[in-house]
Amino acid sequence: MIEGVVITSLKKIKDERGTVMHMMRRDSSIFKNFGEIYFSLTYPNAIKAWHMHKEMILNYACIEGKIKFVLFDDRKNSKTKGKIQELILEPDNYFLVTVPPLIWNGFMNVGKKNSILANCSSVPYRDDEIIRRSPFDKFIPYKW
Repeated sequence: MIEGVVITSLKKIKDERGTVMHMMRRDSSIFKNFGEIYFSLTYPNAIKAWHMHKEMILNYACIEGKIKFVLFDDRKNSKTKGKIQELILEPDNYFLVTVPPLIWNGFMNVGKKNSILANCSSVPYRDDEIIRRSPFDKFIPYKW
């Protein structure tokens, strides 16, 4: 586990009409601040990587499909500097992954249908707050 990354089990309520999938509450110990909520739809086998936020805390949950979510810790003073962490996010194993600033992350749809990843971020998106790299950049020691 990468230092500062938190996994939180999430509640699903099912009945004959469908399912309610909880994600974030302001009274949760994980909640820090509200920036925005967005949904990232990803096609099968598509990769959305790499990016790192300077300020934003990410709170990801997969509400549809199957995502391989990968983190890389490049923080200078981190106990887990140089480590990679892989997680599978999907509704059948429903949880929230909270990613602090300065952690490289990306994901790939490893399912057979479109996936939807929700993010409740701590600050609104800004172009000057994110750094991006190619999914195949050798700086990050990971092969998709």
